[in-house]
Amino acid sequence: MTPGQFTQNWDWDIPIPIRYGPGRVREVGDFCASRGILNPLVVTDRASVGLPFVGAVMGALEGAGLRCALFSDVSPNPTDIEAGHGAEAFRQGGHDAVIALGGGSGMDAGKAVSLLARSNHPLWDFDFDVAPPNELTKADFPPLLCIPTTAGTGAETESTGMITDTSRGIKGCVWHPAQKPIVAILDPELTVGLPPRLTAWTGCDALTHAIEAYCVPAAHPICDGVALEGLRLVAKALPEVLNAPTSIEARGAMLVGSCLAGISFLKGLGMVHAISHMVGAEFDTHHGLTNAVLLPPVLQFNAKDIESKVGPMCEAMGLDGSDFGTFLAGVEHLLNLCAIPQGLEDLGVRQGAIGSLALKASRDPAAATNPRRASVPEIEELIRSAMTTTRAE
Repeated sequence: MTPGQFTQNWDWDIPIPIRYGPGRVREVGDFCASRGILNPLVVTDRASVGLPFVGAVMGALEGAGLRCALFSDVSPNPTDIEAGHGAEAFRQGGHDAVIALGGGSGMDAGKAVSLLARSNHPLWDFDFDVAPPNELTKADFPPLLCIPTTAGTGAETESTGMITDTSRGIKGCVWHPAQKPIVAILDPELTVGLPPRLTAWTGCDALTHAIEAYCVPAAHPICDGVALEGLRLVAKALPEVLNAPTSIEARGAMLVGSCLAGISFLKGLGMVHAISHMVGAEFDTHHGLTNAVLLPPVLQFNAKDIESKVGPMCEAMGLDGSDFGTFLAGVEHLLNLCAIPQGLEDLGVRQGAIGSLALKASRDPAAATNPRRASVPEIEELIRSAMTTTRAE
């Protein structure tokens, strides 16, 4: 896209209807009314309740003559228990759609609520690792609308949600192939007020998605192309948005780059996410921040297995060079600009947890698509290497 295009409105329909543009969130009420939705439940996290974007969405719904309610009993790392409470609120309120609003936590929780709202199935029947309930069809799920308020998770085009399993102490992915969002609304104005550290952490999440998805050793030229374009946008826009946080052009580029990176990981992810999921479940860390800390040591672990991928990623990032050292230095430069801590210990992760984290990470689906296969002892050593100093300053 050319300069200035991110300040304009655009409609895209791949892989789902996407409505991009500054101020597009004000259309959510009319969109719902046009689809016969009269009483949606807005799901967000408890930290977002008092933020302007919640009022903007509720106001747009009420302005279109709709009833609506807000469910916000959602942690930074949403749990299966919270999803159940949200589904009960949906049924008690007689709601007919779910609007998943927020960063990763709000959208993950909203999607989990939509899976449970009209179903008699427990949440983990929708575990990504098992066959989905095949008797369920699109009609068994309420319409789902996704509105991201950060440029990071990129999960707005699928029903997949990362939820903490409170009984097993792990993060798992839930979804159903018949449940797709009916629209994703990408409004860069919603991200303008994001605190600098969350802009940085969520931006690093998008960066990690693009890199890990592109490095998955599978033939998927569509996802590869989307990953490289997402990487190009994020690598250029992340420093810009840190320097000029009110720039709609930079915020828009980040939001679109994040969305593209999210689409690309339909191909899979890697060991950064396998470990990060378990760290988040056990220590309640911010997902994007955890990814950022883990990215350099995992890249070094995978170095020999991603040699053919490095050149195109260097080109996408606008780096002068095409070797692994240049690529790693470029990634580390972005992480340093974002003031990412050096190690997992800085996030509160304890040395004594390494063995448990490694075992859980080895069973995460993202470990299976990492470019280099890793045993549990190898993952333990990888986590140990990420505890203190993970990159050059």
